[in-house]
Amino acid sequence: MPTTLNVGLSKKVGEPDYGSRGASVNLETELDAGLVNDSDRLRDRIRQLFQLARSAVHEELSPNGNQHPANGNSGTGPANGNANGNGARAATDSQVRALHAIARKRQLDLANLVQQRFRCQRPEDLSLRDASTLIDELNGAANGSRR
Repeated sequence: MPTTLNVGLSKKVGEPDYGSRGASVNLETELDAGLVNDSDRLRDRIRQLFQLARSAVHEELSPNGNQHPANGNSGTGPANGNANGNGARAATDSQVRALHAIARKRQLDLANLVQQRFRCQRPEDLSLRDASTLIDELNGAANGSRR
């Protein structure tokens, strides 16, 4: 009897005026017996499938996906500080602009910093609180203080 592996991922993003939209994908594959008995290879296969699922969901929610917001928002995050998909208020446009300006001035890779530190794809995906914390930390580091 074959063993199947089912991996699923759903993501919901906030929209202006407290709306939201989402995407979901489920992948199923049949596993050979050798893979089932090798936990390292099995974990690698699971990671590969999750990466495929993440990519598919990201593409669906991206500006080039099936839905295009009328307000010009990128479609992967909220506008105007509404919920950002995890229940928290999203970073404001002013916070995002400030983060880009500070990062440019300090020659930092902002996208990489946000991904590693907060596990967000872009600065626009940060919560209001995380964006504020990051601005304070970057400004503090620029002034020679550590928090």
